[in-house]
Amino acid sequence: MEISPEDVKQETDHVARICDVNKEKLAFMQQKISRTPWLLKSSAGRRSCCIFRVPQSLIDVNGKAYQPHIVSIGPYHHGESQLKMIEEHKWRFLGSLLSRTESKGLGLEDYVRTVKSLEEKARECYSETIGLDSDEFVEMMVLDGCFVIELFRIVGRCVQGDHADPIFSMSWVFPFILRDLIRLENQLPFFVLESLFDLSQMPGDESGPSLVKLALEFFNNAVQRPDEIINKYEKLRLQPKHLLDLFRSSFIPESQPEPQKSTSSTQVIQCVKRLRRAGIQFRKVEADSFLDVKFRNGVFKMPTITIDDFMGSFFLNCVAYEQCHRHCSKHITTYATLLDCLIDTPKDVGYLSKHNIIENYFGTDADIADLFNNLGKDVAFDIQRCYLTKLFDDVNTYYDSHWHVYWASLKNTYFNSPWSFISLFAAVVLLLLTMAQTFFNVFAYFYPPHQL
Repeated sequence: MEISPEDVKQETDHVARICDVNKEKLAFMQQKISRTPWLLKSSAGRRSCCIFRVPQSLIDVNGKAYQPHIVSIGPYHHGESQLKMIEEHKWRFLGSLLSRTESKGLGLEDYVRTVKSLEEKARECYSETIGLDSDEFVEMMVLDGCFVIELFRIVGRCVQGDHADPIFSMSWVFPFILRDLIRLENQLPFFVLESLFDLSQMPGDESGPSLVKLALEFFNNAVQRPDEIINKYEKLRLQPKHLLDLFRSSFIPESQPEPQKSTSSTQVIQCVKRLRRAGIQFRKVEADSFLDVKFRNGVFKMPTITIDDFMGSFFLNCVAYEQCHRHCSKHITTYATLLDCLIDTPKDVGYLSKHNIIENYFGTDADIADLFNNLGKDVAFDIQRCYLTKLFDDVNTYYDSHWHVYWASLKNTYFNSPWSFISLFAAVVLLLLTMAQTFFNVFAYFYPPHQL
């Protein structure tokens, strides 16, 4: 059948109509290609970026543990209605600081100018593009930074506070502020705080406590540590990214070696109940940091860790920070993974509490079990390269030894109580007497008395 030229033209026009491209849609697609990512900047993987939005996968597991409850610091929660109560007091704190530094010729303009010079560097610290213009961003940094510094100085008794100040006199406010200042989404770059701190120092303050020491002493209201530990970490001249990173770094032992990749196939360890069945014991030891965990000759040596609302929030936000910031160590994630392995049921928590390894001010044993079991969910963790890799290997080697399991089973069966020991002892004596009687009977059979 012949195809006429008219048929070919009609078919061509039909295909052309089908393949027509929407020019407006094409332009919109081109716009998206050239658009800079907003919610997770292209620079979010750089070492300079250190303040992140918590991944939704962690929020789904742990709820509102990452959101400030009473005060916003930084841009992520700036202006939220439920945080306005303390926002008003920030201006009061800024006014107190300015009235004190006026005597050396410093005014608000000097603080704004100082932060203005750091604006670009500060913006690079956030993984999300900040939708505030330059003036709004700088105002927020000055207000929030001076509030934090003034708070530290009042608590550290460097300046005189008002005893009737509701931030300190109302018992419920201060604990919430403590927790809010270690939330990952609620951070200011530490170099901004240092610049404002140095600028606002009065003559003679140079010999006083540093910002690092004031911050660690401030958090000592939540986690009691001896002064010598705080002084030690101040002398290390830590260079933290922000307050959460500072507090986290103060728990990492100074002598902690850089994690090396394991040459063996490292596996997670069993829970407390199963390890005990294999003869592994748990013993409390004194140490500067709860991270200083050791295992030797079948004995776990673990410093006491106090779990309360503050430490629960600290663990959650530290793990989120270590998940997002690829350039920091994973010490808290590793320790949380260790506890997640050890704690399978509330009974495991109860055993660790009984041996003074866990001090529970958080809730029930089940609450702590849920906390650490949830910490391990949706968390990327390289067990082959962490500071406890060797410990995991050593525990598994000991656990897999059949001799240890048999000996532990024997102890649990026959030496677990005085009555079981007495029963075993009686059985052994009875066995020996029976063997002796059998021996003499056989001896008498082969060697009757008249043959002797």
